[in-house]
Amino acid sequence: MKLFEPLRIREIELKNRIAVSPMCEYSAKDGHPQPWHMVHLGSRAVGGAGLVFTEATAVEARGRISPEDTGIYLDAHVASWKPIVEFVRSQGAVPGIQLAHAGRKGSTKSPFLGQGKISPEAGGWEPVAPSALAFQEDYPTPRALTAKEIAETVAAFRKAAERSLEAGFEIAEIHGAHGYLLHEFMSPLCNRRDDEFGGSFENRIRLALQVAKAVREVWPTRLPLFFRTSATDWKEGGWNLEQTIELSKRLKALGVDLMDVSSGGAVPGVKIPLGPGYQVSFSEAIRRQAGIATGSVGMITDPAQADTILSTGQADIVLLARELLRDPYWPRRAAQALGVKIKAPAQYERAW
Repeated sequence: MKLFEPLRIREIELKNRIAVSPMCEYSAKDGHPQPWHMVHLGSRAVGGAGLVFTEATAVEARGRISPEDTGIYLDAHVASWKPIVEFVRSQGAVPGIQLAHAGRKGSTKSPFLGQGKISPEAGGWEPVAPSALAFQEDYPTPRALTAKEIAETVAAFRKAAERSLEAGFEIAEIHGAHGYLLHEFMSPLCNRRDDEFGGSFENRIRLALQVAKAVREVWPTRLPLFFRTSATDWKEGGWNLEQTIELSKRLKALGVDLMDVSSGGAVPGVKIPLGPGYQVSFSEAIRRQAGIATGSVGMITDPAQADTILSTGQADIVLLARELLRDPYWPRRAAQALGVKIKAPAQYERAW
């Protein structure tokens, strides 16, 4: 079964093609992961996933979505991540980190506390974006980044990658999707700049390329680099699959190894045709036309469905999110369903 075949990318080998998709937990303190994160990420490693990603982890304090997001913007964060990384690896999973900047979606409430912006008195801040356009009415209006600040943002991604390496992560993923900062620059629905970072396709992808180049320069050649993309904004005049394919070609040339393919998030109120595997066609098109490995994500819940995506060449890995929230041991259940024997932790062998 393709789902349980190893996958080697550069010098890292995944024991299977199942990845834990980055999922925000809104449970950190000043960017530091907490015991919750150890249990959350650790249990998915015990559950049998080949790759375990952190949630979107901010490269700047103002790059968090909420005050409760994890970060890698302080040297002190390294020590907080190390034991989690070590435990994930001890269970035979590869530890991965998603490097992120929320852009205009920052300084907003954790879902547990409602929706919308947070006041400075409650720990909020002034978010930044390509243009001074709020995501929606109840979100804060961001300040447009200056050219100098854009260069500083690139440097922040670079430094975050260095800290991630020190913490022991073996795969880094740049978050360029879901309406966060890099996606905001790429999408003409969010980017109204008239300088070298706005207007044309070449200008709008400039920041994403600069970030990928900076991260690859400090991320060792032996370790894989992923890039998460929204293949389409699902809105006319927005970012689309054709542009994503061209971006993927450029990123591959800079040393990106896999495109983690999602969609949407740039603007509210769009109609997305949700259904099992509704984004798989995007990962397949990017894989074939850009000649780069891809990951598919989105309502992948059935083991046979996941294996078919891989065996038919639509993607190289599958990333599961909500299904792994419901069942951290989904990989073990999938192995049973597909007739594959996988090793359980010694502590759990009596159950298998």
